[in-house]
Amino acid sequence: MSPSGARRATAPAHRVCILRAPHADRSAIAATIQALKAHKVGAWEADRDGPESAVTSQLKGTTLMVTLGGDGTFLAGARLAAPRSIPILGVNLGRLGFLTEVEADEIEDGLARFFKGAYRIEERTILQVTLLRGGKDVVRAIGLNEVVVNRSGDARMLRVEIDVAGQAVGVIDADGVMVATATGSTAYALASGGPILEPTLRDLVVVPMNPFALTVRPIVFPPGQDISLAIVRGPAEMRVDGARRGSAVESGDTLRCGSHARRLKVVRFSPPEAFYRRLGEKLGWGRPLVPMK
Repeated sequence: MSPSGARRATAPAHRVCILRAPHADRSAIAATIQALKAHKVGAWEADRDGPESAVTSQLKGTTLMVTLGGDGTFLAGARLAAPRSIPILGVNLGRLGFLTEVEADEIEDGLARFFKGAYRIEERTILQVTLLRGGKDVVRAIGLNEVVVNRSGDARMLRVEIDVAGQAVGVIDADGVMVATATGSTAYALASGGPILEPTLRDLVVVPMNPFALTVRPIVFPPGQDISLAIVRGPAEMRVDGARRGSAVESGDTLRCGSHARRLKVVRFSPPEAFYRRLGEKLGWGRPLVPMK
């Protein structure tokens, strides 16, 4: 008992979800389970491509999510972890691993540092997307990177009316339009000509895809601004975070995009400025084409 007579609060027992890619290296899975056992931590496994309901039903009481795979597995984990405020630690078993924090041979060390409290939490904005048809919600989804609406089949260029916080921004003709988070600015948005945003920013960026007018360029909007994309001329298809299955979008539909109420909690061991080093190492940004003398 303390002098005040109050009982000392005990830290909650950890329960870890191991979210793995479908063909994740079994040795990496075994190493993760063994490391958790060494810390007397309970764990359960889930397949990234399995039924989502099978995962969500077990997430209550989970205190950490470890993803084993590449960036795709991390994105899948983010959609599950963020709404429940579960911290996520990404282990790279793939090629790029831009979003993940540790490599396969660093699993044991990474988990040891986490359970010692030798880490920081980096918060990332999650995108909340709602597709409306006739004033009714047709699709609701969340994503860490972006939502893309592009023309489907042999359709002509889309005509999209963009509205931000109730203010008309303009009407554009393009192959598609993307709304990305700061995290997503280094993914598809970057490949489509968008700017790079520091990943902890809360801003959203609208990136027109192959617009008819050359003056139509990406725009960065400040936090708290809901962005509406009204499809004047379609048809189109909507995908969040590169989902394998898209949702059909018809002329007259409206896509509302904003920030989810909760942000993703990412476990980091590296300092914040490591993002710029990662840009060079993973994406080659700032690396001169001609060797420096």
